[in-house]
Amino acid sequence: MYRDARYIITGLVIFVGLMTFPFWSNAGRAAPAPAPNLDTPAIRQLPAKQCIEATQYMRAYHMQLLNDWRTQVVRDGKEIYVASDGKQYTMSLENTCFQCHSNKAEFCDQCHTYAGVEPDCWSCHIEPKENK
Repeated sequence: MYRDARYIITGLVIFVGLMTFPFWSNAGRAAPAPAPNLDTPAIRQLPAKQCIEATQYMRAYHMQLLNDWRTQVVRDGKEIYVASDGKQYTMSLENTCFQCHSNKAEFCDQCHTYAGVEPDCWSCHIEPKENK
């Protein structure tokens, strides 16, 4: 029926092999996920180790939360965040987040480097000095 079928099939096998090479050649070589360090003086003093929202929420949506805070503070003049548990926090990276997470290199940078993400926080904010 198709005189050149063997050439077409061979070409398709080579094409699929080349297109999937990056996936199967790196199978099982993924770098281990980082474990951010939560051992800071402020966190040690907390009676309950809890962020402004649940840990899973903060892992998944912290950047969206920070972007929402930026918009609300800069454009709407709103400065208080009401968490899902009803507690109120000042919407401030420096005065809220970095009070507990004072170890930027071990907390922020570790995950951002792993994910290949470069946040633009420091285009407006002053990068915090490490508190040990």
